[in-house]
Amino acid sequence: MKMQTLLKAQREQLITNHNENLRIRCDGDGNTIDFKPVVKLFVCVGGNATWLLTEMDPDTGVAFGLCDLGHGTPELGYVSIPQLQTELDWRLERDKWFTADKPLSVYGAEARDARYITA
Repeated sequence: MKMQTLLKAQREQLITNHNENLRIRCDGDGNTIDFKPVVKLFVCVGGNATWLLTEMDPDTGVAFGLCDLGHGTPELGYVSIPQLQTELDWRLERDKWFTADKPLSVYGAEARDARYITA
């Protein structure tokens, strides 16, 4: 049985975070919110890539978060969930046991020091 990549509540929170930071970028002072990751995704077959995601554009499926493709250089950036699943044919899994306890920037600093996502 295939696990659903994002739960409804996770998808809704990713979109809410995206909309809030979009509003800040457009109307505010530009200092976006450093959200806690909403979900941890990973490639379960054929790779060791991991993503901690905080936001997602509902129109494109492009998400923002900490991206680690398994090459020792995790970084903050954007990833197209649909592209990973369709064009690259990567089978994404959601870490159902992951619960964020700190903002994304802290996970990012830890990952850069360790050279991989340690969450």
